Amino acid sequence: MISPPFYSIPGTSPPQMAWRNHSIITEFILTGLSDDPHIQALLFVLFLGIYLLTVMGNLMLLLVIRTDSRLHTPMYFFLSNLSFMDLCFSSVTMPKLLKDLLSEKKTISVEGCLTQVFFVFFSSGTEACLLSVMAYDRYAAICHPLLYGQVMSSQLCVGLVLASWGLASLNAFVIVLLAINLDFCEAQTIHHYTCELPALFPLSCSDISITTNILLCSSLLHGLGTFLPIFFSYARIISTILHISSTSGRSKAFSTCSSHLIAVILFFGSGFLCYLMPPSGSSLDLLLSLQYSAVTPLLNPLIYSLKNKEVKAAVRRTLGKYL
Repeated sequence: MISPPFYSIPGTSPPQMAWRNHSIITEFILTGLSDDPHIQALLFVLFLGIYLLTVMGNLMLLLVIRTDSRLHTPMYFFLSNLSFMDLCFSSVTMPKLLKDLLSEKKTISVEGCLTQVFFVFFSSGTEACLLSVMAYDRYAAICHPLLYGQVMSSQLCVGLVLASWGLASLNAFVIVLLAINLDFCEAQTIHHYTCELPALFPLSCSDISITTNILLCSSLLHGLGTFLPIFFSYARIISTILHISSTSGRSKAFSTCSSHLIAVILFFGSGFLCYLMPPSGSSLDLLLSLQYSAVTPLLNPLIYSLKNKEVKAAVRRTLGKYL
């Protein structure tokens, strides 16, 4: 497709075009979380602590799973990939947020905005796929324990992870194409602390009805496509657990998937609210987005460490080895 020519007004230089459309702006202004310098300083300390704890917690989980041979199982293979994506997800938005909390002018180039949109959808989409895969793993372990080793082979595990990355990349690519086709003529202010596609819609001077519908369909397809396998897996898991005669057996079976269930509720609960609610730039929007992109990546390693005896024992062994 040949791009249409751009004409400059006499006496002015041609505008720098960042996207392949009629946009005449080269950067966006982010409103951030607050305009008060004192509140910004407090928020900087808070989110710096959250980000450092997120990095250290997920790196510790990756190290423990890598070095402890007892954790070289399908469940922990998927968990290590989930921890890596939590690191990526948090690093897409948090460093920019921390920088803006120390800056008077909070701007982001259109290229940077486009990149952030892609990686937000890629990392969150991959995490959703991984949570779905982990639900299937728990289903195989609890409902078919004798066949678990055959069902969850190493080849299948690697294939499921690669498929998760591939599907999320495809979904993110479609989302970026939607962003490229938006026209931004005058409005530059994004009422958010990061570049998210729904927050860009109010700035567009082109018809966004088709783009909005495609985004909604894409989000529903990807969201339900990953959530429904989780739902049906846990329906079978709960049915199997209820048929276990001993109380200790039921408790042990449920404990193996309780951490994953909590992670699913945190991730999908805030995720569906973030992308299915109409963007308004309200405090609720910002809180849901922060919980989705900052708090959940922090809590996941804590959930799996505190509620999993094998991980806690492996952490103690690893700390004893290196300290």
